[in-house]
Parts: sequence; structure tokens; C-alpha cells
Amino acid sequence: MGRQLAREAPADADLVIGVPDSGMPPAEGFAREAGIPYGEGLIKNRYVARTFIQPTQELREMGVRMKLNALRDNVAGRRIVMVDDSIVRGTTSRQIVRMLKEAGATEVHVRINSPEVTWPCFYGIDTDTQDQLISANRSVEGIRDFIGADSLAFLSVGGLLNCVPMAGYCTACFTGQYPVEIPASFSRGKFLEGYAPNNLAHASATSRGGVSQLIEDSFDDILKEEMAHE
Repeated sequence: MGRQLAREAPADADLVIGVPDSGMPPAEGFAREAGIPYGEGLIKNRYVARTFIQPTQELREMGVRMKLNALRDNVAGRRIVMVDDSIVRGTTSRQIVRMLKEAGATEVHVRINSPEVTWPCFYGIDTDTQDQLISANRSVEGIRDFIGADSLAFLSVGGLLNCVPMAGYCTACFTGQYPVEIPASFSRGKFLEGYAPNNLAHASATSRGGVSQLIEDSFDDILKEEMAHE
């Protein structure tokens, strides 16, 4: 995926770095494909939890400062390609770009190893409402300006899928193509005006029900199974 990202969005730079930990393998692939040296520009504090799931903006920004430190000796005076796995709210990327420039980087070109996260996930990832997602609210240029990068690019959906050719992957958070119908009890108020998700046309009755109905049906199934064994 890092190699594909380098082919889609090359950058003129002196050093490629990854945001620990998930940004480091694609950064190495990007560097090899682009013919730019790969190095370490950020050190991670292993005792700080993920920042994007913190409940407030202030805590998220504080978490980034506690979690990462820039290596001044490696980045000062250099044009940096910073590879990360995704941008959700933009908080982390904005802080890291600022950190690298304060450490002396002359340019910071951000490359994201996934497509834009534009749609909320209802399958376990903590992106509750669409208004929290920066890609649903700003253009790529608007995001670049917000995070303070000299350039910004995301891996395309097609490029991502070409890297993992086996069929059956969910791309809902990138495309709005949800594999099962989202119950109204889950989705009500979660989408911005003008966004219409594309749900599976023939969803099961279970997927259309609310949480309470799902729990009730589950208990009914358990009781029926126990009675059958008796």
C-alpha cells in the first residue's frame, strides 16, 4: 500500500518517516518506491492510549503531545514525507505537522495510507457521527490547510483494493456503500445533510430492528434451543 501511495502521490523530499506504529510499514514501502531515504522522525510513548477516541478535543490534543516526540537531529533542515494510516478528525495530523516544523523540518508532505474516511462506521470503530469526520466537511485542500501540511494526498479506493485483491472487504467508511442496512435506531442523526448512504437493498428483518428487538430475539432463540434439548 505504501508503494501504491508513492506511485499515486509522489513527493519531492529528503526523508520519509512513518507515524508510529501503523504508519511505519507503508512509509518504508513509500520510501523504497520513491527512492527516498527512510528514517525515524517520531518517537512514541508506549503508555498513552489512542488519541482519536478521547472524549474532548482538548484531551485529544494533549494526548498527541504526550504520545509523540519529534527527533530534531533527524528532521531539522529536511523536507519530510510523513506517512500515516488515516485521518479521522485531523487533530493528530495537525499536531504532528506542527511538531515536525517546530523541530526544524523545512517542509512536511503528508501521505495517508487509506482513502478518505468520509462516512461513519456502525460496525465497531468509534466514528459515531459524520460531523466528526474532517473529510466529510472539508476538501483535501481544506484539510491540508487545516493541518498545516505543504501537501496532502490519500490512497485511492481503487489503489487500496488493488493491494488486497481478495473480494469481500467493507469500504463503507470510504464510499458510503454499507454491506447491511443500518437500523434507523443506529443511524438517526448520524449523517450530514446531503449525504445518503447506500445500504444493502434486501436486508434481513433482524438488521432493520432496533437494539432492544435484537436482544429480545436473541433471548427467544436461546429459550427455544433450551426447550428443544429438554
